[in-house]
Formats: sequence, structure tokens, C-alpha cells
Amino acid sequence: MRLAITGSSGLIGTALVRSLEADGHTAVRIVRAGGGAGTVRWDIDAGHIDVAALEGLDGVVHLAGEGIAEKRWTDEQKHNILESRTKGTAVLAGALASLTDKPPVLVSGSAIGYYGNRGDDQLTEASGPGTGFLTDVVTAWEAAAEPASAAGIRVPLIRTGIVLSADGGVLQRLAGLARFGLLGKLGSGRQWMSWISLADEVGAIRFLLDHEVAGPVNLTAPGPVTNAVFTKAIGRVLHRPTILPVPSFGPKLLVGADLAQALLFDGQRVLPEVLLDAGYEFTHTDLETTLHDLLGR
Repeated sequence: MRLAITGSSGLIGTALVRSLEADGHTAVRIVRAGGGAGTVRWDIDAGHIDVAALEGLDGVVHLAGEGIAEKRWTDEQKHNILESRTKGTAVLAGALASLTDKPPVLVSGSAIGYYGNRGDDQLTEASGPGTGFLTDVVTAWEAAAEPASAAGIRVPLIRTGIVLSADGGVLQRLAGLARFGLLGKLGSGRQWMSWISLADEVGAIRFLLDHEVAGPVNLTAPGPVTNAVFTKAIGRVLHRPTILPVPSFGPKLLVGADLAQALLFDGQRVLPEVLLDAGYEFTHTDLETTLHDLLGR
């Protein structure tokens, strides 16, 4: 298959490209700068993409977007987060819709931030939106893919949870703190963490390329846990104490109140109902077993 991918240099995109190419598929990287053989240039701000290079693809995976936790959430940064997702998605979806030889599927990035802070509620794809900045971002982000769907392209919207990898992301940072004995539960520890291993993130994306699934799809493992459980599991795997809780005021001072609250102290208990019903078989379902696999203990 010949598949185009945005965000190919990120944690998920890098692993996806590696997986596809290992199986003999061709990964066409859609990039903003650089380029060369096997790439397609686009300019989100100008609303331009090399449309002719997208003809005849077997599928597209759209993962690009400004990092949620890269900077404090100033008004300017919130604007950048929203625009990088909505404008990029609109440019890509519009281009794909205009093609003579359209790809059959666009797997388009999204996030479980759609559900907002919902306490202990069990959330599936049938659950409605929450409230707050991330909910607003995800709602607009998903809507921006509509031109592709209206043109007859199948569009799974992958609402991704916390992706666990030893090579980057949240787990790498938390494991580093744990090794120095600095990791404890965040605040009350009662907030839910809906996680997925990087292997299953890639596996689920590839599954969605090949199976007739469209609309919102939660990319989370079927066993979400609270922050307290998550923290203790890391400590057990690394044989380090996780006794001292982290009060909310510390991270809020460090990265800003809104960002810290949304990413560290709010939570969603999300279940992958659509994936399971479609027949996807997870590689990692138990958190502690997953941590052993990833952290090599």
C-alpha cells in the first residue's frame, strides 16, 4: 500500500512509519519543510498542499498538530493549538476531497480531551462532549475533517489517550522522576488516566486503515486506571518509592494553572468500545504488565 502520513516525525508517526515500512508498504511523508524523495510539501498557513502528489493513495493518516504541553497556555498558544489542528485538517481534507482518485480512508487525529473532566463516568464513543478548552479544540478539529467524509472518504476520528512508550512522552518523564524517588500521585490521585501502549496505538491505526470503521474511535486500552494506581504501578516496576503526593499548586506554578489542571488533575475514564466491537485485539491490556514490557524490568 502507498500511504501518506502527516506528523511522521512525532512519537506516534515515527513508530507508524517504521511499522508500515517493515511490512513492505510505502510511507509518503507530508512535511512542512525539507522534503525530497518520498515526501509531499504542504503549507498550512497558506492553505496549500501538493494535490497532484496525493492522487492514487491507498490511505492517509493525519497526526500533525502543535503539542498540547509544549508551552504555557497563553491566549496566543491556545490559538496556535487550535489553528494547527483545524487549519491543517481542513487543508488536508479539502485537498483529498478534490482528488480524481481519492484515497478510500483518512484516519484523522483527535483526542480524549473531547470528553472533558468527567469524574468516574465511563465514557464511550456514544458519550457527549464535556466542557473546556480541550473539548472545544477537539470538537472543531473533528469537524474540520468533514469535507473528506462528505466526498465519500471513510474517516475514523482517533480519540487518542495517554500513549505509553519508553522512548518519549508521559511515561519517559514519569519514569525519570520515579528513578530519583520524586514520583508521587498527583493531587488526590483519583483522576482517571486512559492509556494505550505505543504498539497498540500503531496497531489500532493500521487496523482502522483496513476495516470499515468510521466516526469517533477511542484509542485507549480497555483498562483505564486512576492516577494513584498508575503511579504505584510505575514505582513497583522500577522498585522505587512513590509515597509523597504532588500538590496541585506546584505544577500549576511551573507550567500554568490551566495547562496543569487539564493535563494532570482532570481525567477521563474512557473505554474503546468501537475498537473492541470491530474485533481489534489489544497487545497490552494490563497496566503493570505493559510497564514491565516497556521499562524492561
